[in-house]
Amino acid sequence: MKSLCLGPFLAASAPVGRRAYGGHLSRKCFQKQLHFHSRCVAFSSFICSATISVMPELEEKQVFDGEKANLLVKDLRKSFDSGMTKSYGWRVSQLEAIAKMLEEKEKEITEALYKDLGKPRLEAFITEISQAKSSCSEALKELKEWMKPEKVNTSITTYPSSAEIVPEPLGVVLVISTWNFPFLLSMDPVIGAISAGNAVVLKPSEISPATSSLLANLIEQYLDNSTIRVVEGAIPETSALLDQKWDKILYTGSARVGRIVMAAAAKHLTPVILELGGKCPAVVESDVNLQVTARRIIAGKWACNSGQACISVDYIITRKEFAPKLVDALKEELEQFFGKDPMESKDMSRIVSPNQFARLVNLLDEDKVSDKIVLGGQRDEKKLKIAPTIILGVPEDAMIMQEEIFGPIMPIVTVDNIEDCYSIIKSKPKPLAAYLFTNNEQLKKDYVDKISSGGMLINDAVIHVATRGLPFGGVEESGMGCYHGKFSFDSFSHRKSVLYRSFDADSTISVGRRKGRSFQEANEESHKS
Repeated sequence: MKSLCLGPFLAASAPVGRRAYGGHLSRKCFQKQLHFHSRCVAFSSFICSATISVMPELEEKQVFDGEKANLLVKDLRKSFDSGMTKSYGWRVSQLEAIAKMLEEKEKEITEALYKDLGKPRLEAFITEISQAKSSCSEALKELKEWMKPEKVNTSITTYPSSAEIVPEPLGVVLVISTWNFPFLLSMDPVIGAISAGNAVVLKPSEISPATSSLLANLIEQYLDNSTIRVVEGAIPETSALLDQKWDKILYTGSARVGRIVMAAAAKHLTPVILELGGKCPAVVESDVNLQVTARRIIAGKWACNSGQACISVDYIITRKEFAPKLVDALKEELEQFFGKDPMESKDMSRIVSPNQFARLVNLLDEDKVSDKIVLGGQRDEKKLKIAPTIILGVPEDAMIMQEEIFGPIMPIVTVDNIEDCYSIIKSKPKPLAAYLFTNNEQLKKDYVDKISSGGMLINDAVIHVATRGLPFGGVEESGMGCYHGKFSFDSFSHRKSVLYRSFDADSTISVGRRKGRSFQEANEESHKS
C-alpha cells in the first residue's frame, strides 16, 4: 500500500509527454489535481490536506505508446505552427537558458556521467560539459548572422529582380542520442535544432539512465516545454517515436540501428542525419616524435571514455620493424597516464554495461588474439573494467579486426611498407575518422587524397571534433549528414530560394511574344537592345 499525499500549492500534472514538475497553482484553480512523483502520488487543492491509502495499481507506469507519441508531435507542431520558435528572441532565450543550466548544474551533470560510465570529473568536463558550453556560446554569438538571408545575383532573364536564400526552420525534429557521451551528444544537436528555430524531441539513451533522467529533469526545468520535450525509455518508446512524421531525425549510434532509423524515416520521406562510427585507423610512420605520438594516441583512445568513442583510434598500422619501439613508448606513457596498476586508476572510465564487457572479453579471448597480447588483458567483471590492452600482429581475419572495438583494446597491424596501409583501410567500410602520424609531407598528401573518411587528423587524434569551423559527420557506413556550429544550424534549416520581381518593367522577350513575333526574333531584339 502506498500513500496519497494531499497538500496545498502542488503543481498540476504535466501534459502528455511531459514529466510532472512542482510549482504554484493559479488562484483561479481550485479543482483537485494529480501529481506523480517518485513513489508518492500527490493530490492537491487549496482547501484540504491529509494522507490516505490508495491501491498500488494507481502507481503503474504510464506506457508511452504510438498514441501518446502522436499526441506529443501534434502538440509540438501546434506550437511550431504558431511561429513562436522562428523568432530571434525565442531562440536566444532558449540558448541562454541552456548556458545557465550548464553553469548551475555542472556538478549534477558530472555526477550523472560518473554513475553511468565512471567518467573522471576532468574528462567529463573536457569532453562533454565544456564542449556543450562552447557550442552554446558560438550559437549565441553567431545566431543573428546565421539567420540573415543570403543575397544572390540575378540574371537579365528575370530583370528587374532581386533574389535571396532564406534559412527557415524545418519544423518538429527528433534527436536520438547515444550512451558513450550521453550529455554532449544530446545537447549539441538540440542546441543546433533550437538555433535553427525548430521544436525538438530528445530521446536519450536508456543505457546511460542517470544522464537520461537528469536531461529530462533539466530540460523540463530550464527550457520551454511547449516546444522542447524529452522522452525517456528503450526500444518501445523509440519505436513509437519513429512511427511518427518528423521533419528531420538525427540519430547517433550503431550502423545496425541506423538502418532501422533510416527505414522508418523513409516511410515519411523524412531526411536523416546518421552519426554511426566504424573502425578508425591510425597510421604511424617511423619518422615521428615517438613520445608525443604515444601520448596523443593514448589521449585519443584510452583517455577518451576508455575507448568507447566513435572517433576513438580503433587500430594502428605501422612498419614491422618499428612496432616494438611504438609498443614500448605506449607502455611507458600509459604508466604515466594511469599508473602501474591501471585497474585501480581513477582517471579511466569503466565499460558501460555487462553486455559490452562480455563482448570485449570475447574479442580478447579469441584463439587468434589471446596469445598476441603484449600489454594488459586484465579484466574485472564486478567493476566493469578492462586494463589498457595492446595486441601486436593481430591477423586480419580476427573478430577484433572485423567490428568496431569500442573499448580499451588496441590491435597493431604490421606492414613491410607504410604504403600497404591503403589496401588495409580500404578493405573495410569508410571510417568516421582516420589518423596519420608522420613528418613526411608527401605521405600526408597521399593519405588525404587516397583515404575517404568522415574526418581526418594528421599528427593527433580526436581533437578535430573540437574545431567548430569543421563539420562533424560520416560517409557511407560511418554516417551521413553533419553538424557542429554553423553546420548544425544549416542541417536543421531549409535554404529557401526567393526571387522578387517588380511590375516597373517587362522584358523585351515577353513583350515581343505578345506582339506575335517568334521567340528567336524577340530574343535577337533583346540582345540588340
